[in-house]
Amino acid sequence: MKIMDFLNRKAVSVDLKATDKKGVIAELLDLAVKAGEMRPRDKDTLMKILMDREALGSTGIGQGIGIPHGKSESVKTLTGAVGISKKGVSFDSLDGEPAYIFFLLLAPQQSAGPHLKALARISRLLKDKYFRDILKNAESEKELVNIITKEDQKKH
Repeated sequence: MKIMDFLNRKAVSVDLKATDKKGVIAELLDLAVKAGEMRPRDKDTLMKILMDREALGSTGIGQGIGIPHGKSESVKTLTGAVGISKKGVSFDSLDGEPAYIFFLLLAPQQSAGPHLKALARISRLLKDKYFRDILKNAESEKELVNIITKEDQKKH
């Protein structure tokens, strides 16, 4: 599975403005709505699903990464958004460090397989410090998409 299989090119930002976890998740949802991946009227429901998931345990996996994710009936296909925070955001990460790289993942209610494959793919890619650093330093949304696309083309 490639990240660009579920990431909409329009649902990316290299300059998230949010300063807290809830704000980051709302901003990523806004990107997905603007990209046409979900209906604006579903945003509140999706926000609740994502925050409920965070309450079970933070999706801040450490090393500057947050992967908020959830499933909903209103999501028709596996979809993602990516955001970079230049300042870093406290995300209740496992290592207590701020998060800079955020991958939002939304899946249809009945899609355990693709959802877990996507989470595994993101986690595997982000284990590479060099890859994390070039993502963090992307200057534009286009550059961010190009970095991810290039990484997707490598054999892993």
